[in-house]
Amino acid sequence: MAKIKKNKIKLNKSGDIHAEIRGLGVLIEHVDDKVSTIAEQYGDIKKDIGGIKNILDSHTKTLDSHTEMIGRLTVDVEIIKQDTEFIKNSLKRKVDVEEFTALERRVALLERRR
Repeated sequence: MAKIKKNKIKLNKSGDIHAEIRGLGVLIEHVDDKVSTIAEQYGDIKKDIGGIKNILDSHTKTLDSHTEMIGRLTVDVEIIKQDTEFIKNSLKRKVDVEEFTALERRVALLERRR
């Protein structure tokens, strides 16, 4: 280790400081490029997250509207079921046209016999 320190000291004393500064500048540029790349990626990720959030918000609104529509349809179907049941029960008490015609004839015959 003592030899390495002596070599560095000799390089500094001999005037290679400009080369070291140039190397340090290259290193700083390299690091700066990497930081810029990461910053660009962060910006893109942030945009993507914002877009995803907007998409999720629109899907949530759509889901809410569909839930409301399904609720209204369920109520409407229940009303239709009740109405159908009422009509069905009413039809059971009524006589169809053929039976009514036959009943009219029988009553007419009975009235003539009197």
